Amino acid sequence: MDRKSKIVIALFALVVLGIIITEMVRPKPINWRPSYTAVDKIPFGCYVLYSELPNIFPNSSIETVQESVYDVLVERDTLLSSNYILINEYVDLDEQETHQLLDYVHQGNTVFMAATGFGWPLMDTLNIGIGSDYSLKEGTAVLNLTHSNFNTKKFELSRGIFNSHFTSVDSTSTTILGHITYTKENFLEGQPDEKVTKPNFIKTQFGKGNFIINTTPQAYSNYYMLKGNQDYASYTFSYLDDNEQLFWDNYKKAGRIIIDSPMRFVLTQASLKWAYYLSILGILVFVLFRGKREQRIIPVIEPLKNSSVEFAQAIGSLYHQNKDYTDLVHKKINYFLAHLRSRYHIDTSTLSEKTIQVLASRAGKSMEETKGLIEFILHLKQKKAHTEQDSIELNKKINAFKL
Repeated sequence: MDRKSKIVIALFALVVLGIIITEMVRPKPINWRPSYTAVDKIPFGCYVLYSELPNIFPNSSIETVQESVYDVLVERDTLLSSNYILINEYVDLDEQETHQLLDYVHQGNTVFMAATGFGWPLMDTLNIGIGSDYSLKEGTAVLNLTHSNFNTKKFELSRGIFNSHFTSVDSTSTTILGHITYTKENFLEGQPDEKVTKPNFIKTQFGKGNFIINTTPQAYSNYYMLKGNQDYASYTFSYLDDNEQLFWDNYKKAGRIIIDSPMRFVLTQASLKWAYYLSILGILVFVLFRGKREQRIIPVIEPLKNSSVEFAQAIGSLYHQNKDYTDLVHKKINYFLAHLRSRYHIDTSTLSEKTIQVLASRAGKSMEETKGLIEFILHLKQKKAHTEQDSIELNKKINAFKL
């Protein structure tokens, strides 16, 4: 190994070492993405709430669901009443899951949902609508509950809030359990912002059971559970019976890890993932430098000669030998008119005085030259037989016009 190769390898090793040290000492940035999974300790995960479920429901059997709503409800014991908790930024329910969930509640069970939306089929069946008031800057939203035991306390939320609320409910079967109060920006100049209070927590009766729905899932995240708003979760969960089986959904989550690659374990471990990427990078660098040193000499291949001139000469000699000047003249005229159409965008179906004027202005030629050429073309098109002199004269005029 020569001195130059040793220097390159040493530099590469220093760069890799620098990257590793930088990654080790660099403070890990806060991950603000919405997750709501039971294992995520990031601000918008649900690790704290999930850990507190045995304290909130001491008499309930808690089962963590890792599969779809449909599969769980189809296989459950229908003789036992239960509660089902779904918390996510948006709970995406398909048609089959919606029907199964409706049957589940109709039989006398309770579904607790905290999300900014959960699919049109379910919303249409329950006859409710949900809207959000987005703001250019984050403000403070205040949550409160309507029950007399809870209405004296207010809960402030200041980050990651979309101000989601109910825009319409079925008043015959729905009870308002809580509200969200926020400031709505007024974009009209000189007009003050508007303070708005909307329902965000309801109970809707369906058959023998109930849907308890909250449009502010952020209130159940780690961030707000540790910011002094833990009572809000316990107060809202008080509408669920504590002597039943409890299903905690951990499947319909934005932060659920789904990796289809055979290397899913390697890619989920930070150290193994970095080792994998650095190995690939090292192999590429090795191939680059090694291939540059030992690449074979590439032979010089002469480009193919342009035979279009020889071909034109061969075709011209054939016409000259056959003395078919009439066919030659017609082809020259047709090719020239096609040239005018493609370059100057002129209609050549009828060669009139207007055609001459347009062609002269677009080609930058004089009216006399243009008119002489067009009239000569019309003259040749009217002749039934042509001579060699006609072909030569036409070729001269066309070449002169193209210059």
